[in-house]
Amino acid sequence: MAADRSTTDNLFTPAQVGRASEDIALQIESAILNEALLPGDSLPSERELQIQFGTGRGVIREAIRALKQKGLIEIRKGPKGGAFIKQVDVSNISESLALFLKQKHIDAYEIAEFRESVDQSIALFAVSRATEKQKSQMLACVEHLENIAARPCLDFGELAEADRRLNVLMAEMANNAIFEWVMHAMQQGFGSYDNNLYNDPDFLRKTVENWRHTVEHIINREPLKLQASISRHYLLLQECLDRHSS
Repeated sequence: MAADRSTTDNLFTPAQVGRASEDIALQIESAILNEALLPGDSLPSERELQIQFGTGRGVIREAIRALKQKGLIEIRKGPKGGAFIKQVDVSNISESLALFLKQKHIDAYEIAEFRESVDQSIALFAVSRATEKQKSQMLACVEHLENIAARPCLDFGELAEADRRLNVLMAEMANNAIFEWVMHAMQQGFGSYDNNLYNDPDFLRKTVENWRHTVEHIINREPLKLQASISRHYLLLQECLDRHSS
């Protein structure tokens, strides 16, 4: 829907000389974060924005590009097109974090170390906050993983997806949106490291067994044993990475 013209007329002030595009982007971003502009609202036309900010078309377009790169707005084409406020969701945040970590070429061992520390925190929250429904879902997920791993012909795509689902479900059990975002990002960007564990028959067996222990410790509310099983997973991953790098 379009934002009320009278509302947007009073929302912005003329842009600062010398940093006009940056100032415009910050003003619009502030309006979005303060919920003066809501997801689905459209920004005024380029011509109207030029009048409100006292700048030229090029400056407005530069500000719009910056907001689009941040994932705050989207551009729609057609007769009813224009710049619209975008709903920021988990996938947007996860994609950005995963891309950032990939571009920085973070070492696999550093990633494993970070993931272990995050998983330890998530797991402890999961012990105290998980619902009975979530516990049932996790038990079903680990049984699904065991069934896939027991097949004569392994489907590594299915194994990877089952592992990803267990990690995401554990984050959901923590009942903290930030942990969920981070877990989605790590799974999206670096879940492939875990796939190494499923490509080796010995590590496959140990990893699946450890997932069973992890789930049981969550269900039975055994935090110390749970922490040990989380550490066990990353010890296996480190051993696996060492084997493949030698």
